[in-house]
Amino acid sequence: MKRLALKRTVSLAVFAVAGLMVDTSAFAQAKGPSAAARVNGVTVPQSRIDMLIKQQAQRGAPDSPEMRARVREELISMEAVSQEAAKRGFDKNPDVMIQLELARQNILAQVYIADYIAKNPTSDATMKAEYEKIRSTLGDREYRVRHILVKTEAEAKEIMAAIAAKKTTFEKAAAERSEDGGSKGRGGELDWTPPANLVKPFADAMVKLKKGQTAPAPVQSQFGWHIIRLDDERPLTAPPYEEVKQQLQQRFQQQAIEKAIAEVRAKAKIE
Repeated sequence: MKRLALKRTVSLAVFAVAGLMVDTSAFAQAKGPSAAARVNGVTVPQSRIDMLIKQQAQRGAPDSPEMRARVREELISMEAVSQEAAKRGFDKNPDVMIQLELARQNILAQVYIADYIAKNPTSDATMKAEYEKIRSTLGDREYRVRHILVKTEAEAKEIMAAIAAKKTTFEKAAAERSEDGGSKGRGGELDWTPPANLVKPFADAMVKLKKGQTAPAPVQSQFGWHIIRLDDERPLTAPPYEEVKQQLQQRFQQQAIEKAIAEVRAKAKIE
């Protein structure tokens, strides 16, 4: 199957989520929060510290008195600096106002998506079924293959003739003339892969070859013309379900996000 440390300082973590503070202070104060500090008479709610500590804990950072003290100091600094910025009228700057509104929209959208995913979870049975489906399409062999990709059949035939006449090597020709930037630096070598991960014309030609053979003619795909050489093959052992479960979960979550957005857009009046 294709295989689909927290070192950040507290300071960086706090300012990275500064956008999360947009328009939340009034809401928090309306609920009468306990004050972690006051800056020029403005409350820095304890709830902000709690939220940031919770976020850090989710990333693996332990909750501790030292951590809370550092977060409190950063929030005090941020409140002081933002007050000074407002005094200078930066909050009325059109570009700043746009950024604030975008931050507000982003936060609301993220909360909506998180709620949608939580209410529409993917079952383990569904992920296992998808795992079995993918595994069945991969087959039982994987191949190590090289190719040279060019734009025309004539160019491919010219390169093949030069390799056959020992005027160059496959690896050198790939490095000098292949259009595939991902493999040309490795002499045209692709990673170990099952046929299902390759475009069909390429895969069909590859599986007919014996180890060390080059396809007798260039193979055309939507990408161009390929000169294909099979270097090796071996049995394919798919990774166990538990090893790829997280990737499958991420795939389904991405599908859920796209569905959530599509549903909302379908109801919206867009002019």
